[in-house]
Parts: sequence; structure tokens; C-alpha cells
Amino acid sequence: MELQDPKMNGALPGGAVDLNVPAYSSYRQEREGFLPSHSPAPGRKPTQFMDFEGKTSFGMSVFNLSNAIMGSGILGLAYAMAHTGVLFFLALLLCIALLSSYSIHLLLTCAGVVGIRAYEQLGQRALGPAGKVVVAAVICLHNVGAMSSYLFIIKSELPLVIGTFLDMDPEGDWFLKGNLLIIIVSVLIILPLALMRHLGYLGYTSGLSLTCMLFFLISVIYKKFQLGCVVGHNETAVESKGPSSLPTQGLNTSCEAQMFTADSQMFYTVPIMAFAFVCHPEVLPIYTELCRPSKRRMQAVANVSIGAMFCMYALTATFGYLTFYSSVEAEMLHMYSQQDLLILCVRLAVLLAVTLTVPVVLFPIRRALQQLLFPSKAFSWPRHVAIALILLVLVNVLVICVPTIRDIFGVIGSTSAPSLIFILPSVFYLRIVPSEVEPLYSWPKIQALCFGVLGVLFMAISLGFMFANWATGQSHVSGH
Repeated sequence: MELQDPKMNGALPGGAVDLNVPAYSSYRQEREGFLPSHSPAPGRKPTQFMDFEGKTSFGMSVFNLSNAIMGSGILGLAYAMAHTGVLFFLALLLCIALLSSYSIHLLLTCAGVVGIRAYEQLGQRALGPAGKVVVAAVICLHNVGAMSSYLFIIKSELPLVIGTFLDMDPEGDWFLKGNLLIIIVSVLIILPLALMRHLGYLGYTSGLSLTCMLFFLISVIYKKFQLGCVVGHNETAVESKGPSSLPTQGLNTSCEAQMFTADSQMFYTVPIMAFAFVCHPEVLPIYTELCRPSKRRMQAVANVSIGAMFCMYALTATFGYLTFYSSVEAEMLHMYSQQDLLILCVRLAVLLAVTLTVPVVLFPIRRALQQLLFPSKAFSWPRHVAIALILLVLVNVLVICVPTIRDIFGVIGSTSAPSLIFILPSVFYLRIVPSEVEPLYSWPKIQALCFGVLGVLFMAISLGFMFANWATGQSHVSGH
């Protein structure tokens, strides 16, 4: 995954734009879908962005990008719908999906202007050395949060699944402790996949992961029609962990869906939705390994992936919400009976899906660290392995110490998600695309500026309300 000599990427010291390089002069061609590249001398092979030619097919690229989008965020979307309303939720989800697609367009345009397909080097080109550090830090923060949320699901769900199979109490036996199980899964499954040298190799595991999540969606739809209106009945699938004399927390008195609603928890749910669509750190690595790469072809990969995930998110949230209404928890799987055979299979599928997603998310972190710490070093297996080991140890420690998944979703979604979706792509576009090509007051640059301002507002409002909830002691309402 690591880039080689920066000269191969057209990078110049100090973030300057060389107006004479073919990458710049062919900007208009890139907008039509052709890669900017140096004209090779007769008999010589064209310069590549990487030390190998992209060989990953369109379908495998869609699988990898969809798998990067699809993650543990899907488990919190029914909770998000409960605190926004059905129509308001779907409108917000559609807006965030469209904005994510637009931000990928900005990234690909910037990559085409300067001939760079490394997020960190785009930061350096736009903002100098400090920009490279900021971009690497944001990618690491976001993807460490994503990996943590995936491993948190393994920590909470795997003991229940194994305990059900063995007819044992997950709380009573040391080998069923979640903290031990995530370490075992990390060593036996995640680490070997994370040691792959190229992201394209994970296309098949990404396809399997998406198949598991499709099974999860089908099961959620089926359980809605099987259970009917369970709210307020003793036979509900909701399993309260409190004393038997207390009613289940947050139950509706009737099965009525809210089309529009707003409460203090809404400012947790909007970051959850934004977090669920972030795939931007993986876009440029996937672009690099794409067979017959072009801006138009990679944009098509992004649009297909985002569109498919929008449909899956919308269906999962709608049927999950219509099963449990406002009683739904941030971790929706906890709402179903542990003894249900179908739900047991769903838990296994979700566990497999999130486990296979972790290596895909780890790749951009390793790439960012490589670009930041060893920018001119050739590929090294010891360094490749060491970075993966250190990251997995760090994430395992974080998951063992963090009590709830919603805190991960909320904080990371409110900081790194708007940075990756809104702020950084707009800054790159404003700084990298020359004024000779797009004047400062042209409509595309005004759009990019408004896009960045929207991201700053999104971050400030979400963080403000989250901190207010924490200060007033309301951060653990609804399912926690």
C-alpha cells in the first residue's frame, strides 16, 4: 500500500503547484474521465502512481469501498430514527449520502490536478508539512475509532453467542470474557488479514462481509413481521437487564411511528449517521489499485457503493424502528431474545462482518503513518508487520477501557467525520485547484467553500450539545 518516491506522485516541495507538469495541463481531461499522466518517451512505460499497476476489478473495488462504508454504524441507525422520526431521518440520510458522494468528487478532482493519490500528500500540497500531519492525525483518529467500534461489538456479542451455544453463563466463565475474546479474534483472524500487502486482496473477504450484513437486513425485516407490535407486552423481544419489578426502560405505550421528532438525543444520532458514511480514507488507496483507473470510473465505484449502502441503511433503520419504536437501543441486537435461533445466526453474521472489516480500515492508518514517519522508505515487511501489531494492541486496550459504543460513535462522528467528509476535501479543492482553472469566485469554488463551512457548523453544534448532555448527566439515557 505504501507510496514510493514522492517524485512519482508529482509532489513538489513546499506545496507549490508546477503549472508546467502534464498533470496540471491535463486537468480538463481528468474532468472528462482521463488520468493525467506524463507522456512517455518512445518505447518507455508510462510512470505509475505506485510500484505496481492496478489490478483490482470494478466489482472488487465496490466490495472494498462498500465494506469500508458498512460497519457497526448500521446497528445504531434504528436508534437514530427513533430520535429524529422516519421522514426526517430518511431525508437526513439521503443528504449525508449525497454530500459524501460530492466530497469524494472533490477528492478525486484534486488527485487528478496534481497526480497524487495519497490523502496525506494532498494535505501537504494544500497546506504544507503541517497539512500532512493534520490529515494523517484525522485519518488515524477516525479509523482507530471505527476499529474500536467493531471490536466493541465483538466484545459484547461474542460471549453471548458462545454462551448460548454451550448453554453456559457468559458472566461465569473466564474463557467467555469479552476482553479475552477480542484479543483472540485479533490475533487469529484480524492480524493475518491485516498483514496483506495490498488492499485489493481483501475484495473476497469484503464480499463475504457484505453478504453477512445483507443476511442481517433480511432477518430484521422478517422479525418485524414475525413479532408484530411487541411494545408494551410481556412477550416482547426486549430483554431488560434491570430488576424484574421495573418496567423496561423507554417503552412506548403504543405502536405508533413518529414521522418528525426532536430531542436532546438527536445530537448523538446525527453524528452516528455521518459516521456511517465515512469511507474517504479508503477512497484513494482503492483508486490506486483500481484496474484501468480514471476519475469517472472511481466516481462510479463510489456512487454505486454509497447508493447500495443508503438502501441497506434505510431499510435496516426503518424495520428496526418499526419493530421496537422508541424503546430501541443504540445497539439494536440487544433488543432481540438471546435464545432465538435466527437472531443467534444474525449475531454470528454481524460478528463475522465486522471482524472482516477491521483489516480494511487498518490499511489507511498504516499508510498514513508510513507517509508521516517513513515517507521516502521502500516497503519493509518488518515495519509493515510492526505497525499492524502496534495498532491492534492500541485498539484492544481502548476497547477494553471504553464502556459504551455510543460514546465512540458520538465523539469520533462529531470530529473526524465532518473533517473527512466536509472540511478537508473542500480545503483541498480551494487550495489545490489553481485560480487559472477555477477562479476563486467561480461557482464550483463557492460550493466547496459552503461545503467546508457546513462541516465546521456540523462539528461545533454536535460537540456543543454532546458536552451539554454530559454536563447535565443525560449522556446515558435510552438503553445505557
